[in-house]
Amino acid sequence: MAGKCDVCGKGPQFGHNVSHSKRRTNRSWQPNTHKKALLLNGVQRRVSVCTRCLRTLAKTKT
Repeated sequence: MAGKCDVCGKGPQFGHNVSHSKRRTNRSWQPNTHKKALLLNGVQRRVSVCTRCLRTLAKTKT
């Protein structure tokens, strides 16, 4: 699931694949996002959240 994290704003990044012959081809890295229902400001909303933010949110709840 590619997209943009609604919590931290992490989005796709771009760079190059570099082969053994040093030939560069374009590629992109997508953040690992998931649709989750979170309680934000007392209202439950469905947001796209990256897994790093999910781990951080789980730490703050306990």
